Amino acid sequence: MIYSHLYGNSKKEAYFCVEKKNVMLNTDKKLKLYYSTSEVAEMFGVNESLLRYWEKEFPQLCPKKAGRGVRQYRMEDVETVRLIYHLVKERGMTLPGARQCLRNNKEATLRNYEIVIRLKSIREELLAMRDALDTFTYDDLDVLKENIRELQTSSENR
Repeated sequence: MIYSHLYGNSKKEAYFCVEKKNVMLNTDKKLKLYYSTSEVAEMFGVNESLLRYWEKEFPQLCPKKAGRGVRQYRMEDVETVRLIYHLVKERGMTLPGARQCLRNNKEATLRNYEIVIRLKSIREELLAMRDALDTFTYDDLDVLKENIRELQTSSENR
C-alpha cells in the first residue's frame, strides 16, 4: 500500500514523500513551502530590514506571519521580492515608480523581467563562446584541416 503525505524537518518546510511498507523516500527535498526572512534576504544579498521595509511600501508583498510575528515567505512572495529587487536595485527605479509599475502593469513588468533574464543568459553563453574562440589558434586550425582531409580520403577509399 502506498501513501502520500507531507513530511519535513521543521514546521517551515515540507517535503513530499512516498511511504511504502514503512520505508520513507524523499522524492523532492528542494520543495519548500515557506522561507524565512533571513533565507530570502540571503537569496538577494539584502538586509532583512529592507525586506520588512518593502512590505510596508509594496502592498503586493505580504508574507504569512506565524506565531510571534515570524514572517514566512511563500514562493509567490519570493517571486514578488525578485521583481521588486529587479525594478529597484537593477533598473534603479524609485520606490514610488516601482510601486506604480507593479500596480498598473504587473504582467508586462513580469514579462519584461523574464526577457531580461533570458537575454542575460544568452549574453553569458555568447561570452563563453567568445572565450572559447579566443583560445583557438591557427595551429589548431591546421590540425583540424588535416583531420578533415584524412577523413575525406578515407571515405573516398571505401
